[in-house]
Amino acid sequence: MGRREKTDGPLILEKVEIIDAGAEGKAIARYNDMVVFVPFVIPGDICDIRIVSRKRRFYEGRAIKFHQLSDKRTEPVCSHFGTCGGCKWQGMQYQHQLYYKQKQVQDNFSRIGHLEFPEINSILGTTQTEYYRNKLEYTFSPYRWLSDLEMNIEKDDLDMEALGFHLPGMFDRVLDIQHCYLQSEVSNKIRLGVRAFAKENGFTFYDIRKFSGDLRNLIIRNSNTGDLMVIMVFGTDEIEKIELIMNYISDSFPEITSLFYVINQKRNDTIYDLEPQLFKGLSYMTEEMEGLHFRIGPLSFFQTNSKQALELYRITRDFAGLTGNESVYDLYTGTGTIANFIASNAAKVIGIEYVEPAVLDARLNSELNNIGNTQFFAGDMARVLSRDFTEEHGRPDVVITDPPRAGMHEKVIDWLIDAAPDKIVYVSCNPATQARDISLLAAHYRIAKIQPVDMFPHTHHVENVCLLEKI
Repeated sequence: MGRREKTDGPLILEKVEIIDAGAEGKAIARYNDMVVFVPFVIPGDICDIRIVSRKRRFYEGRAIKFHQLSDKRTEPVCSHFGTCGGCKWQGMQYQHQLYYKQKQVQDNFSRIGHLEFPEINSILGTTQTEYYRNKLEYTFSPYRWLSDLEMNIEKDDLDMEALGFHLPGMFDRVLDIQHCYLQSEVSNKIRLGVRAFAKENGFTFYDIRKFSGDLRNLIIRNSNTGDLMVIMVFGTDEIEKIELIMNYISDSFPEITSLFYVINQKRNDTIYDLEPQLFKGLSYMTEEMEGLHFRIGPLSFFQTNSKQALELYRITRDFAGLTGNESVYDLYTGTGTIANFIASNAAKVIGIEYVEPAVLDARLNSELNNIGNTQFFAGDMARVLSRDFTEEHGRPDVVITDPPRAGMHEKVIDWLIDAAPDKIVYVSCNPATQARDISLLAAHYRIAKIQPVDMFPHTHHVENVCLLEKI
């Protein structure tokens, strides 16, 4: 339970044992009847905790002194660990990360969904726990996050500009990244090179407080075929500045196969409503899966771990149990990766996606792979799916759904109940909303199989595939 230190200052809990791994990558302790969330600690640690936030039902704290270190610990490889919010579990041995991810699925299905379900299959881990991402987005900022040592130095004597990641919960503070272990080494080379060139040539880093500055974001994407895409996002429309830095990138990194820029002078960082301009190279990059090739444009969604995405799609196909005679609906189809991946096993596949450029990519991917039994539609899922749509395109035998973290709209769930497919394969990056949605289907469908997949080592995130069969 821990003992409270008697002090007139902040509340400090002494010798508290960390008992579990919780939401958002934070670990869990208990003090009396209160749950205490603590980042960057491991179940089994015993530490003193300074409480930094008190809510009605829980506390948030920071470990300030360790009395015993967990046997689940390992030495983090990244120098930014403990400050950057990206890889909060990097200090935990990988096999224990997998255990707590599987436990997260179990807890969500039992506690949130109150569901009846069979034994969960063992989580599918990966042998590649570093440099596994195929996309990273970096942010330019004139407000670099300072270390404790730097806080005592005059700001005029410090380089305050940063190109890196936002600090958790801070819209205007960016951690300047020296080396990131999430994407291949070329990503580090490009980021450091662009940062140095920008400073040498007087470019201003975007000030989110004042909504001004030349450089906003740097997006780097790579594929398993060796393609490399770079997208520069500018806050300025001065073509001389744009061409200066774009020519530097093109000349300095000849391995880039697609080079784009976007001018974003809005008050938010979203670029999906803007038109990327091709500066040099191809207008797409290509991923390959089981002999199929998928073209990915600058605004297209693709699973950010290509190696594990292939395993995820294989599980999805296996759960669907297709014989070649089924009509399949693929909801939230994105660029049609799952739809095209399973098309040879189905009579026809209908994909639906909100983002219109992604639908264009999905159609192109079918053409590229000589797939003739797919159709793709763009629009809000809750509006596209209706009885009229079902009557026009036929009742689905199988539905595959892979919604965003927020889960499915209630109207989509109502449509599923009305359409009554024999099977639903629910792919989710958020087991909490997945469990919530499945609970709404529980009167009509039973859970037949559950398979977690680790797509994001060193984070709390877990992908989960669930097979529902009509009762």
